[in-house]
Amino acid sequence: MADDGRVRRGRGRPTQISRERIVDAAFAAENLDALTMRDLAARLGVTHSALYWWVRDRDELFDLVNEVMIERVLGAAGTRSPRRWRSWLAAVGWAMHDQYLAAPGYATHLSRPHRHTPGAFERMRGEMVAAFIDAGVGDELAEQSWYIFISSMVGWLAGHENPLQLGAAEPRFDLFLEALLRGLPAREPRAPRPARGG
Repeated sequence: MADDGRVRRGRGRPTQISRERIVDAAFAAENLDALTMRDLAARLGVTHSALYWWVRDRDELFDLVNEVMIERVLGAAGTRSPRRWRSWLAAVGWAMHDQYLAAPGYATHLSRPHRHTPGAFERMRGEMVAAFIDAGVGDELAEQSWYIFISSMVGWLAGHENPLQLGAAEPRFDLFLEALLRGLPAREPRAPRPARGG
């Protein structure tokens, strides 16, 4: 990828397509998870082969989408502060809620096995691991806390896109996020008490 995030395939690439136009067209889709490259080319008003000059396949498309999404989430959450780690994580959670659900199908896509966008993913992971270290745990538990947070968040958001009919009221994100953050950062479990008489 080029420094500006665009995929370049050599001379003669179409100039009417840009990284921003591709991402905007993807976000405007009714279901990002079901978006095909042909659908995306049609939305952009170009041929499939013209789109290929910029993104080869859905993996590269989601590389672009993920980069923009993480920029939006971290930008909305603001600057992380060591003394305000919990409120920063809450801001990240709400930013994920707002940004992911504004792009239908995005959380569903992330909830299934997929290739991670190295640069963007590492930036998000690094910021969140640092926040958990600010909370007073070591590197290993900070990594575990990041995994718990991100997998729980993506799972809730994907579930919101694909609700189960359980007869309950619509789940409230504020309650979910409060309960999640109350349990983080992860701590080592206490050893179970020995059984009496044994």
